[in-house]
Amino acid sequence: MEQFDVVVIGSGPGGYVAAIRAAQLNFKVAIIERYKTLGGTCLNVGCIPSKAWLDSSERYFETVHSHDVHGIEVSNVKLNAKKMSERVQKVVSEITGGVAFLMKKNKITVFQGHGSFKDKNTITIEGEKGIQEIQGKNIIIATGSKPSSLPNVKIDKERIITSTEALKLQEVPGELIVIGGGVIGLEMGSVFKRLGSKVSVVEFADSVIAAMDHELGKELHKVLKKEGMDFYLGHGVTEVTRNGNKVTVKAKNKVDNNEITLQGDYVLMAVGRRPYTDNLKLENAGLTLDERGRVAVNDHLQTAQPHIYAIGDVVKGAMLAHKAEEEGVFVAETIAGQKPHINYNLIPGVVYTWPEVSGVGFTEQELKAKGVEFKVGKFSFVASGRAKASNEKDGFVKVIADKQSDEILGVHMIGPRAADMIGEAVVAMEFRASAEDVGRISHAHPTYSEALKEAALSAWCGKALNA
Repeated sequence: MEQFDVVVIGSGPGGYVAAIRAAQLNFKVAIIERYKTLGGTCLNVGCIPSKAWLDSSERYFETVHSHDVHGIEVSNVKLNAKKMSERVQKVVSEITGGVAFLMKKNKITVFQGHGSFKDKNTITIEGEKGIQEIQGKNIIIATGSKPSSLPNVKIDKERIITSTEALKLQEVPGELIVIGGGVIGLEMGSVFKRLGSKVSVVEFADSVIAAMDHELGKELHKVLKKEGMDFYLGHGVTEVTRNGNKVTVKAKNKVDNNEITLQGDYVLMAVGRRPYTDNLKLENAGLTLDERGRVAVNDHLQTAQPHIYAIGDVVKGAMLAHKAEEEGVFVAETIAGQKPHINYNLIPGVVYTWPEVSGVGFTEQELKAKGVEFKVGKFSFVASGRAKASNEKDGFVKVIADKQSDEILGVHMIGPRAADMIGEAVVAMEFRASAEDVGRISHAHPTYSEALKEAALSAWCGKALNA
């Protein structure tokens, strides 16, 4: 039976990054993946294909609706949804192929098949080559997550679908009903809205992206509504039925109990994700799950067996690819005897709609609940020279700082390239910068990032320069 220093179960962002870092630290590493391609949900049916769809849909929408503002006259524009879908799959293929190359480059042994515990050191792999067994001195569980549903809704993967099926559609739905106003629902909803679908969003909470700073949700709701997306906030879904190629959704207003009925071509279930630990046979290794189906771990991401670790979507915390990557590196370095650290408060969250939405650190509502005194600085993109030159006027940057020390406690933004801009805020907060520090740093002009400088100035002294 072949033995490895580190065995990783799952090849998503957390798993493959953990394997690479462990190999860099001179461990003998194996990685197990049940699907034919590496990369997990993110690379195959998540982050990467959704961003490819978003980019293509934005290009189409701008060509049809906004190029004329720039003096570019376009006529007879045709949408080839099949070709668009094929491009998305090509992107996925290239990136997953890149991960396979990295495994070879780092001399990581790849096993294709479903891995499960025979005992605390032995993993059984069931695949096309039959049954194999390997042993690991250290084992990392990185099996990710699967889409969730509602108890009263059965997903048929044809007309009642999840993001996995939505990303492979080769037609634009005439009418799409999205259940869930979170990140996945709004990203996929905005893709098909731009391509011509009538999109309705049903959300139980009173706002979209409810986990983020509330002002971001209000602004995104306003912008998407203005673009023609319909919202039914504060509504709980009571029934989803299919009749041929049509689906019907019934939902009740949680305040007055009034019921609405919506009909469409597809229903997209986007009510979150659940940890995927099916058939891992954790009990054979003496491991248990917590009340939410996650693998129980300590602060070092160790399970009840100190040599078995768990990372990413199967453990507590935000289900984000970059969080999983940080944890993968953390575990590999911990096994090597190093002392790595992750500041979970500074893992940014991003929504890749247009405008993009991002945030890091504490929200206003969190600080109020903690009783922390703070001050807020805001700067709207309507006052940004670069945004005006690019015909972008929606959104703002908000900086929250401690009232006494001026240390930045949170940064939240909605606007053009917010997904990229949040990185500067993360760096600043990692070094515990004050609002004054960021406000005094020179930012190239004209750039979108000047909005962060202006918001920081506003938080520090109450006065932005260009507002």
